[in-house]
Parts: sequence; structure tokens; C-alpha cells
Amino acid sequence: MGAKSVTDETFSVDVLQSEKTVLVDFWAEWCGPCRQVSPILEEIANEHADKLEIVKLNVDENPRTAADYGITSIPTMNVYAGGEVVKSIVGAKPKAMLLRDLDAFI
Repeated sequence: MGAKSVTDETFSVDVLQSEKTVLVDFWAEWCGPCRQVSPILEEIANEHADKLEIVKLNVDENPRTAADYGITSIPTMNVYAGGEVVKSIVGAKPKAMLLRDLDAFI
């Protein structure tokens, strides 16, 4: 299953109105660290699909949502619960560190 893509148009429904906690990976094609963290997020998405949904938002193609949340550095992973940002993780990290950061949500 893995992470699905969201856009400026689908963000509200897919993320803010989601019943589940959602991690949004703000990324771009040219971003090396984004490419490093992407397979780790795919693994986490598959392993914890019951509790956490992981989606990707390309900041180049969807600048409005990135601007709305003040995303200035990528990768940034924001965790949303009930339509609010409850955690923000900036920068690529190894899987063990990401799991520790996400411990409260998985």
C-alpha cells in the first residue's frame, strides 16, 4: 500500500478531515534527503497502517499547502490529528529515530 500522494486540492479531505492520524511528508523531486527518507516512510506506512496513514505532498507542485504550514525546509514530516499539527519532524532520519519520534502515534 505505502504512502499516497495528496495535493493542494485534496489536502483538506485526505489529511485534515481524516479519522486516522496522518503523517504528511513534504518533499520535492530534487531533494536528496527526501529520496533517502521515502523508503523508510513506505516501510512505516506498511507496518503501522492500522494507526497511522502516511501521505506525500510535492511542495513544487503544491506550493499553497506548503506555504500555509510554513514549510521552508524539506523533508518536513508533519503529523496531523484532528486537523491540527501535533508533531513536526524536519530532516531525513534513520528509521529507528523516526519510529521514536512517532512513538506516541503508533
